[in-house]
Amino acid sequence: MNYPFYTVVASDFAAVDRLITASLASNVPLVEEISAYLIQAGGKRLRPLLVLLAANACGYQSDKHIQLAAIIEFLHTAMLLHDDVVDDSSLRRGRKTVNATWGNPASVLVGDFLHSRAFEMMVGVGDMRVMDILSRATNTIAEGEVQQLGNIRNPDTTEANYLQVISRKTAMLFEAASHSGSVIAGANTAQEEALRGYGLHLGLAFQLIDDILDYEGTTADLGKNVGDDFAEGKVTLPLIIAMQNGDGQQRAFIRNAILKGDVADLDQLLTTVKITGGLAYTNDMAHAEIKKAVDCLAHLPPSDYTEAMQTLAEFSVARSY
Repeated sequence: MNYPFYTVVASDFAAVDRLITASLASNVPLVEEISAYLIQAGGKRLRPLLVLLAANACGYQSDKHIQLAAIIEFLHTAMLLHDDVVDDSSLRRGRKTVNATWGNPASVLVGDFLHSRAFEMMVGVGDMRVMDILSRATNTIAEGEVQQLGNIRNPDTTEANYLQVISRKTAMLFEAASHSGSVIAGANTAQEEALRGYGLHLGLAFQLIDDILDYEGTTADLGKNVGDDFAEGKVTLPLIIAMQNGDGQQRAFIRNAILKGDVADLDQLLTTVKITGGLAYTNDMAHAEIKKAVDCLAHLPPSDYTEAMQTLAEFSVARSY
């Protein structure tokens, strides 16, 4: 993690890692075994990073942002554990998923442990506004996941519905991370709104790029199988736009591919999505969201932290993983 948006908060990040390890202690050996496996898998940890950058950008001088960053990571990891069960995923961050290794019951229950541990730590932070932001966020994310489940293998999913889903299930935690980081730092209203907006637009862009990479990334880069989302029946923006722009034959092919979820069709599907403009449209929307995110930073005093947030925004649309 040598990117400048990590190095500017390197000491804070190290403190978060230490707290995560300490907070995963349990009297139940399987909990500790699975937790250690999750820590070793690593990951980008962008959401706790947002807490640290936001708090520091607002001049925070205490240490509760360390706890808050660990809380955000626990909430995110708990959701991933549950998602992998729902999606029957076998690979994440380049390793076998917990459900593929220990089974669905262990994955769900350790996810519950992380979720409850996060709220236990939230009480220790002692800030009702932070509690309000994070409790609302987790509820909204759960709604988004259920909404997405209702769209599985639905070729008639609309762009508006898709955007509502990713706002809830992905962008919401990015927003909550940067927003709560500003709150813990005692930011003024303008700064709070700027950082809330930054997280929202960054999260939307991040998911849009993820949905592109499901078609043109590589398993080695992504740490998960290319085409997983398509195979799971998720109708993302590249497919929606391809359905809108394609001719009758292309629309029929895409509709059938969505209904079947046949990964053998992935190469032909990628070609169709490309030539109908699905990937280009999604990429343009991601860059538009990043511009909105960067514009939000103009409401904050210039600092190494706001500069790091701009670099993070640029990275999020240029990445290959």
